[in-house]
Amino acid sequence: MPDSQATPRIVLASSSPSRLSILRSAGVEPVVQVSGVDEDAAMQRLIDEAASQGRTPTPAEKVCHLAKAKANAVLEDGLQLGEGDVLIGGDSMLLLDGELQGKPHTAEETVRRWQQQRGKRAELITGHAIYHDGHWFEGSSATSVFFADASDKDIEAYAASGEPWGCAGAFTLEALGGWFIDRIEGDPSSVIGLSLPLVRQALEHFGLSVSDFWNR
Repeated sequence: MPDSQATPRIVLASSSPSRLSILRSAGVEPVVQVSGVDEDAAMQRLIDEAASQGRTPTPAEKVCHLAKAKANAVLEDGLQLGEGDVLIGGDSMLLLDGELQGKPHTAEETVRRWQQQRGKRAELITGHAIYHDGHWFEGSSATSVFFADASDKDIEAYAASGEPWGCAGAFTLEALGGWFIDRIEGDPSSVIGLSLPLVRQALEHFGLSVSDFWNR
């Protein structure tokens, strides 16, 4: 029988160091369970399902779908959640010039991305799928990002650092990438990878309190 006095856990279905860092900075030490979900296949299923209904999925639908696919994969792998535990899946994408951008995985790809987005405004959209006691809470957060008109030299140096590889939008707000973001409009935690206000709303929806999960 679970210890009723034990601190409930937040299980993070993500390998993202940024999402882990957000929760730690907010007083939570999550249990990390990497899903290993095939994101391309999951996205294609959503696109095919929407096409069968004669429509195209919205950017918010896409990131929420991938977030839920990650969390579901962890559940299907046999994750045991205790009473009070919460599972969180997240996914982020950059909407630039009307098109969703995936994550770069090489320096060359990162340079191309930055050559496209420097000096522009884009929307960083983060989807959340939060599971507790057999129920789901899904939601997305969109934040405007204003990119600096970075020089070729700085773009190449940033790409060579490897920091933006695997990051939505090919940038990080909280590290080297912060030099090249003129400003944002919206939720900064969402840009980093997980919206703390939205997670708080989900916990309240489930009748839980944020402070229940603090480890300090």
